[in-house]
Amino acid sequence: MRKAAIAIALISASAAGAAPCITSQGQFGAYKQALRQEAAAAGIGPSGLQALDAAQLSGITWRFESDPSSQSGTRYRSPEQFLTARFASVNSFVSSAQQRLNQNRAFFDAIERQYGVPGSILVSIWGYETSWGGFTGDTPIVGGAVTLASYCRRHPRFEDDALAALQLVDQGVITGNSRGGPSGELGHMQFLAGNWVRFGVDANGDGRRDPNNVADALATAANMLRANGWRAGQPYSEGTANFGVLSAWNDSGNYQRAIAYAAGLIDGGS
Repeated sequence: MRKAAIAIALISASAAGAAPCITSQGQFGAYKQALRQEAAAAGIGPSGLQALDAAQLSGITWRFESDPSSQSGTRYRSPEQFLTARFASVNSFVSSAQQRLNQNRAFFDAIERQYGVPGSILVSIWGYETSWGGFTGDTPIVGGAVTLASYCRRHPRFEDDALAALQLVDQGVITGNSRGGPSGELGHMQFLAGNWVRFGVDANGDGRRDPNNVADALATAANMLRANGWRAGQPYSEGTANFGVLSAWNDSGNYQRAIAYAAGLIDGGS
């Protein structure tokens, strides 16, 4: 697989100064106006600015962020509990993941040779995030990303991702109407927009880096993990360096333990 020919620099919100955060939904319009000035100063083009102008506050994103207790990282769950909260059983998850890994063994082996990340980790993340592409989200990506960035509990940490989403509209990777996860996540692996800009890979060689293309998404996930310190051929169980790298993907300890646990079962059954 070949790497993307051109690296795209992420537009940084810090360069222009972050727009002020909000504490009520009625302030969303004012936040967008401030973000628009910031985006224009950072070089976002007409398509991205139009997408921002049209973006609506994402109610599901706001409700989710307003209730931290609903989030998986707020209380300890065993890997089994974490997986079975979404899937029928651990066995069904592992069996489905193994099936996809075995069906595409040459592809996953090629990814591991290039990036050092085993297929068991990638297929576990893919399965947990979107049921292997079965559901990639129905929230407007730009609206979700901007809503998340606006919310004071999350601001300004996610403002770069809101700007990156606008940048991806400019580049034609997504449109203002594209849909994904409730926080603006993209495609098969549910990348935040900033991570797609930083690490996106054209793995199928069609000249595009497409988060809705399975090959591009999986290779990009491996590229992101490697860039954050993944060590090829090393263990990934809890307490190892590679386990720590999973925090770059999702900072929930529950999530990290579940992915490492599932991948271990997949490797054990391969």
